[in-house]
Amino acid sequence: MRNRIPSIALLTSTLFFSQHNEVDAGNWQFWRGPLGTGTSLETYEKGTFNPTPVWTKADAFGRGTPIIVDGKLYSYAYRRGDAPTVREPNKLYDYLPEMLLCLDPATGEKNWEVDFPEYMSDTVYDRYGIGAPGYDPETENLYLLTANGHFACISKDGKILWEVSMIEQFGSLTFPNGRTGCPIIEGDLVIVRRITTNWGSQGPAADRFYAFDKHTGKHVWASEPGVPPKDSSFSTPYVETRNGQRVMYAGTGCGNLVAINMLTGQPLWRYQMSYGGVNSSPLVWKDRIIAIHGKENLDTSEEGRMVAIRIPTKVVGMKDEEMVLTKEDEIWRLPLNSFSSSPVLLNDLIYQVTKTGSLVCVDPDKGKILWEEKLATDNLGHASPVAVNGLLIVPLLDGNVYVIKPTAEKAEILHKLDLDGACNGAPAVADGRVFIETTEKIYCFAFDTGKITYAEEPKVEALKPGAPVALQAVPSEVALHPGGMEKIQLYSIDASGVRIAEVPSAQWAKFVPPTAKVKAEMDAEFRAGMVLEAKPGAKESAGAFKATADGLSCVIRGRVLHDIPLEEDFESYKLVVDHPTIAGLKFAYPALPWIGARFKWEVRDIDGNKVLAKTLDRVLFQRAITYIGHADASNYTIQADMMTDGNRRIKSTVGLINQRYVATLVGNKNLLEVASNHERFKVSQDFPVTAGKWYTMKMRVDVGDDGNGVIRVKAWDKGTAEPDAWTIEVPHVDANKVGAPGLFGYSPQAQKSVYIDNLKVTPNE
Repeated sequence: MRNRIPSIALLTSTLFFSQHNEVDAGNWQFWRGPLGTGTSLETYEKGTFNPTPVWTKADAFGRGTPIIVDGKLYSYAYRRGDAPTVREPNKLYDYLPEMLLCLDPATGEKNWEVDFPEYMSDTVYDRYGIGAPGYDPETENLYLLTANGHFACISKDGKILWEVSMIEQFGSLTFPNGRTGCPIIEGDLVIVRRITTNWGSQGPAADRFYAFDKHTGKHVWASEPGVPPKDSSFSTPYVETRNGQRVMYAGTGCGNLVAINMLTGQPLWRYQMSYGGVNSSPLVWKDRIIAIHGKENLDTSEEGRMVAIRIPTKVVGMKDEEMVLTKEDEIWRLPLNSFSSSPVLLNDLIYQVTKTGSLVCVDPDKGKILWEEKLATDNLGHASPVAVNGLLIVPLLDGNVYVIKPTAEKAEILHKLDLDGACNGAPAVADGRVFIETTEKIYCFAFDTGKITYAEEPKVEALKPGAPVALQAVPSEVALHPGGMEKIQLYSIDASGVRIAEVPSAQWAKFVPPTAKVKAEMDAEFRAGMVLEAKPGAKESAGAFKATADGLSCVIRGRVLHDIPLEEDFESYKLVVDHPTIAGLKFAYPALPWIGARFKWEVRDIDGNKVLAKTLDRVLFQRAITYIGHADASNYTIQADMMTDGNRRIKSTVGLINQRYVATLVGNKNLLEVASNHERFKVSQDFPVTAGKWYTMKMRVDVGDDGNGVIRVKAWDKGTAEPDAWTIEVPHVDANKVGAPGLFGYSPQAQKSVYIDNLKVTPNE
């Protein structure tokens, strides 16, 4: 039985979700629940927690948080143990380790699952799934970002509606920890975040937030708050309306707490918390935002701090620089340390699990620690507590889960649950049941509830459109084939980013930003109907266009990429740029349209030949993945000459990418190797690799009508006859159907370079 009561003290003053998408209080639709604070809206007539599970499910594992929507449970889960880590050549197998799982929350029975291959990633397999799917009540669609940056929209029936390969289309980097966070829906937008190295002005590595049209997957805006990152982050944003804007707050990989206008991506302000990434999700209480981190502080050598920052009242407009807050904007600080466990709000008190395994109660008004309860020797994972019916459900990395009745004076432990596996996510609560994912099982517990009452969520008033001040384009970034075209939609927006009306026509002109280091134009033109067209034979190019209508304007970015076949020997490049770290060396930047190329590669003269060389000045780029073609390419062969650098102790790795598989000469191990994720897809063959010696590598991928494929690779000394036989042939069930051609380089600790020349991509005969 469902009753509604007015908002009570456990609620914050603002609603986490979109002003356009109302929340059913019986659902748990996102990572931190219906308010973004880890607090449930439910109270129970009886309220007794039963420590015996209602059901458990042991054939899928997770490190995140399930969501529960309209009688269905959705889990971003992963498999383990279904295939050997290292595969044998010529042996047929499949690998689909990540999945979106739909269960019946009453019984745990599976309704359906959607599998996602893990490709082009260095993620450690047992760290997958530190995140959650997001749900949109308007369309009833789900949104999931996987560990390697594959972003998908899935219907409630398990059909994939659209997909975006963030790694191929925006230069998303991957990291061993596999952090993903949770997509956030705001009106017609769905927002995710990644560390990316795109092209042009977005070529440098940054922790960027990306907004897409939730219906089509078309790119709307990219936001780059903060400074260059030292780490990745999966801090899921907290959302509210503030100063007449829809605002989201999150930690970043550069150690900042940031505020961003959700409708435009405009950075509003930032506060530097630490040297490393901030992973915990913040929360808002009255006039302040409260956040915690577990990295080194800026002003002390100690690690970790919880702070309360007064939210600025100044409105930052679309043409304003983001504000940089300082220590003077702090209301209070506490010496608490948590790497990624997020705080929870209950009855105007904050509860936080620390790195040392303590549950701490904090008065958010005075910034005072009221008490501390030791629960474990440490809690180095990501598990976060939730609050429901006046209780805290507190999972820990060691698999223990505590049910605690807290007050301002003490923590009364009611139950200690010893679960199989480790807890890395947060529990979810729906209709009197508590759902917890571990690395071994999914558990369902229940309250003896009696009548369930649902607090009425705070209402968010829709922002009223003001006067138009700018245009917004959808999509705002495009990639065209020669002969291809893309229709651009324009909307007038007000100063807060609220869309006013669609703009039927505009004047378009090529635009070179005044700060651009490479003055370039896209070989394409606008034609009637606001359609951007690259004519057949258009050159490989990249640039921007500016739209103007009724005194309003916006800029879009675009690229033209060669279709297969394509060749590049780098001899046409002019080496005119002075090297920033090597005196007297001249170089050229690689092709502007290549994703993830700049700052990772440069064209140099080596023994009278112009070749592509990997840079060594950024440890963040010690692993370089660069895409030189379209993400929808398939059934092709890629070939290049390549050379490693090194000595007896350390050698680099160089290779090619074909259809989301990578083939490499692994210098340190003297191997020829085919892989996609090194823990789940890797086949190796002995191959002596001599540093400073040129080799030729050829890689071919064939996928049949049945969806199965074969990856073939061979390598030989440059200048000698190509061997007839393939060195490695790997059959693959349900192979990658498409994928951009690309280049791979790995310089351990950015010490030894790699070199590539005479690149060719041809269709399979």
